[in-house]
Amino acid sequence: MKIDGVSYRTIWLAADGIGVEIIDQTRLPHDFVVLTLRSLADAETAIRDMWVRGAPLIGAAAAYGMALATREDASDAGLAAAYARLHATRPTAINLKWALDEMIAALSPLPVADRVAAAYARAAEICDEDVAMNSALGDNGCRIIADLWEKKKAAGGERINLLTHCNAGWLATVDWGTALAPVYKAFNAGIPIHVWVDETRPRNQGASLTARELNWHGVPHTVIADNTGGHLMQHGLVDLVIVGTDRTTRNGDVCNKIGTYLKALAAKDNNVPFYVGLPSPTIDWTVADGVKEIPIEQRSAREQTHIFGKTEAGTVTEVQVTPDGSPAINYGFDVTPARLITGLITERGVCPASPEGLKALFPERG
Repeated sequence: MKIDGVSYRTIWLAADGIGVEIIDQTRLPHDFVVLTLRSLADAETAIRDMWVRGAPLIGAAAAYGMALATREDASDAGLAAAYARLHATRPTAINLKWALDEMIAALSPLPVADRVAAAYARAAEICDEDVAMNSALGDNGCRIIADLWEKKKAAGGERINLLTHCNAGWLATVDWGTALAPVYKAFNAGIPIHVWVDETRPRNQGASLTARELNWHGVPHTVIADNTGGHLMQHGLVDLVIVGTDRTTRNGDVCNKIGTYLKALAAKDNNVPFYVGLPSPTIDWTVADGVKEIPIEQRSAREQTHIFGKTEAGTVTEVQVTPDGSPAINYGFDVTPARLITGLITERGVCPASPEGLKALFPERG
């Protein structure tokens, strides 16, 4: 992504070769702030407090967190302790565990003296692999958009209207994004595309992050209240939905930001194609039933009762939106059953949301 003419990833090695630099996503959309992580504790905080968020980026941050941890203690006990601390930060996104397992597999066989350099190298590889996977995913999803556009154009349509929920763009990955990678590829190819951006309460990742990066890239978009999507679908104003996922089961169930399930129900009722973009590390091959088996993160009720915004004077502040004394609950995710999903868009192609569909793309997992 380019911001003011400068190309950025969401995470990169600092100039000193030790620290890890990230974009503080809690400051967006109004302030662009880069932070430097210099310790395991910094990486823990960055993931838990959502300075970085999005399943692929959480995995990348955890990988670099392990690299920072080896500078403090590269022994077997040190690796195990770092793994446990990082794994405890966010319970739902499977990319976190995947990245930590990758780091342990790369480091455990090595002499302790070699582990620091190897950890930084493997973390960098994980980031590069994420970029390549999401770029390929974007190409595969772009073909879906292009096919829809050819049909709509032939019928006299003026643009493709795509709806997305939460943020599954560049800011949720190392680069390109998952749900938004096809959007960027289609836009870059000259396909007229417009994105309906769900605000995505309670943390407003759609309004603050998706809208911010679409604005940076120049993609036409409109922010809508979360409850508007069904109305738009009823009136033929949504051609397709693409969302991301924090964990996908081997049967094709998808766990994503709370509210995704309701979008899938509305899409099914209105015959709107509903796709999910996911790089393969987001698939949890150990889980079959998403509703019963995926742990759903419950975050602070303050995210529900309070909201950040910019005043007319230009000051960014937090305000309370609920009455004093009213309790709130904040489930971070819900599960969309495979039966509601038109297809899964991966780096290897598009498949039905089913065990057979996933095995066809990933036969080595069968």
